[in-house]
Amino acid sequence: MKQTILVLFAAVALVGCNKEKAAIEDNKDMTKEVLNDQKEAVDAAAKAAKKQTDADAEVAKAKIEASKDAAQAQLDADKKKADAQAELDKAKVDAAKP
Repeated sequence: MKQTILVLFAAVALVGCNKEKAAIEDNKDMTKEVLNDQKEAVDAAAKAAKKQTDADAEVAKAKIEASKDAAQAQLDADKKKADAQAELDKAKVDAAKP
């Protein structure tokens, strides 16, 4: 009888121990899954940030190029204006001659 009780107690203890180990294993698996999900979210956020940075850089490059083109166009216009003014001044000198 004592042996039967001991065997029964050992079986109950073993079953309880297995349940506890299974719960620990389940908790570990769930934690790993959550961490993997967070890692994927971080990777996705980094990819999106890189993509946005590339887009921002392209916009900045386009603005710089447009500014350069506008400045060059203004300089070309100023050159033509200077040429025209010089021609006008020459014409005035020629007109002033008797």
